[in-house]
Amino acid sequence: MAAQKRSDAMGGCPVRWRRSTRARRVSLRIDARAGEVVVTLPPRAHRRAGMALLTTHAAWVMEKLAALSPHIALEPGSEVPLGGVPHVVRRAPGAADAATRLEPGAIVVGGGAAANDVPRRVAEFLRAEARRRMEVLSAGHAALLGVRPKALKLKDTRSRWGSCAPDGTLAFSWRLVMAPDWVLDYVVAHEVAHLRELNHSPRFWAHVARLTPHRDAAVEWLRLNGPALLRVG
Repeated sequence: MAAQKRSDAMGGCPVRWRRSTRARRVSLRIDARAGEVVVTLPPRAHRRAGMALLTTHAAWVMEKLAALSPHIALEPGSEVPLGGVPHVVRRAPGAADAATRLEPGAIVVGGGAAANDVPRRVAEFLRAEARRRMEVLSAGHAALLGVRPKALKLKDTRSRWGSCAPDGTLAFSWRLVMAPDWVLDYVVAHEVAHLRELNHSPRFWAHVARLTPHRDAAVEWLRLNGPALLRVG
């Protein structure tokens, strides 16, 4: 269990204090999605220890926060990537079709949706599109390996793009739908391969190589661009 509290503790820098019963030492990390630094304290550590760590690494913290991509709101006029391709969010107030739909270079929210309802509608559309694409990819890869996922879940994780549970449930960050198709293909293939090998043995990587040629490029793309996906919405 972890208790969390936000404050501006370092020259206006947004800081979230997190006390964790599992922590063994004071630590800090950058939360790209929230645009803040997170300080984790063990149960008996005083906040002074966290402040000392922040002070010691102040330059690093400020550099990492300054390097974050701008926040992109899911509102009319915003440009949101889908499959690595920019799409402008548009309203269609007079449209009879209430569905949110794709048009060339645009995500169109129809049915006279109010402007303040657009972010929710776009987020729902992106999650639905993520599930649709991931189900197609996972089914294809699973067929090649002769396996079958138990279920597919969408999450909004801060660090792990995908996971495979021992019971065969696959979980993915919905934000991967914004990455290029070949990046999504790699992450899905990686997790499907775990249905055969729940480890990272040479046999596991052989399965991944059989399913997708994009491993090295996708890992590098996520390293460089993954944090920007956390800044959307």
